[in-house]
Amino acid sequence: MAKQILVTQATLPPFDEYVDEIRSIWETRWLTNMGEKHETLRRELKDYLGVEQIDLVVNGHMALEMSMQALKLKGEVITTPFTFASTTHAIVRNGLTPVFCDVNPQDFTMDVEKLESLVTDRTCAIVPVHVYGNICDVEGIQAVADKYGLKVIYDAAHTFGETYKGYGVGSFGDVSCFSFHATKVYNSIEGGAVCYRDAEFGQRLRDLKNFGIHDAETVEAVGANAKMNEFSAAMGLCNLRHVGEQIAKRAQVVARYRERLAGVPGVQLCPIDPRVTSNYAYFPVVFDEKVFGASRNEVYAALTAQGITPRKYFYPLVSAFDCYRDTYDPSDTPVALYLSLRVLTLPLYPDLPLEDVDRICDIVIGCQA
Repeated sequence: MAKQILVTQATLPPFDEYVDEIRSIWETRWLTNMGEKHETLRRELKDYLGVEQIDLVVNGHMALEMSMQALKLKGEVITTPFTFASTTHAIVRNGLTPVFCDVNPQDFTMDVEKLESLVTDRTCAIVPVHVYGNICDVEGIQAVADKYGLKVIYDAAHTFGETYKGYGVGSFGDVSCFSFHATKVYNSIEGGAVCYRDAEFGQRLRDLKNFGIHDAETVEAVGANAKMNEFSAAMGLCNLRHVGEQIAKRAQVVARYRERLAGVPGVQLCPIDPRVTSNYAYFPVVFDEKVFGASRNEVYAALTAQGITPRKYFYPLVSAFDCYRDTYDPSDTPVALYLSLRVLTLPLYPDLPLEDVDRICDIVIGCQA
């Protein structure tokens, strides 16, 4: 049987290191509720990400959902359909109305040229998504937000540790939300973070994530439960020590992919932005079947037949989901629709051997007519 290669592989620290990190939990019996691990990780991430303020939550989705709630948004939110389900679901679950902006065909982030035309008197916020590690046009988005007095909440799940013009990506907009899911460049098993500047927003977020409890006898707000536990925080602390070397290994894998696939007719790779320090989160390839000679689905089938599991990421488009099909028309965002039908993210993780990358590329190139 052919060797199985999955699209990603969770990054783990050395086993003994994690055991040492959690040993003190057996001594304190403090398992959750913003314990020592939680607070240490929060401080270290604040420095690593270069942000003014940060809070930790149970996962990246709750980072988005509670941030929107803490901003007290009402009305319409402009976002992108070329994203994971979480982005749009967070908007809808807050009683807000998503308005989909198309993406640009180069880096697949929100097309700022189409953004302003979607602003109405009901628009309250913009929720752009940094896609595959490609950072949005933060200046252009902020200019539109400032012109109309809109909040900006970035879905930064794909951009942990990245910088743009020397600034941490989490420092843009009113809020930036990260995911620390097991499949991400950096993980805390499950987890997420919210980066922000406004102190009042921070207090509302803390109320929302911990039942509105301020002390043992004071509950000042109606909140939920979205705290990160101590075991996840401990994993986050361990993985943070190694994330630099893990990103460097990812860079080597991406370099080999680019060496093999750049210039192949009908294969589109993401551009390299010299203003960005990349985390090499994903390696998306867009196949133009008329030029390449095979469709994305045919390439997918050829790889899976050899035990290799790429991902059609993002397919289907959010606006094509069953739950939104009667509300939105995917053809309203033609670039996003085009990409969703042709994009494939190839396997990428730090310990992926380069000979396996070559094997994957051989299969892809072999699909040409």
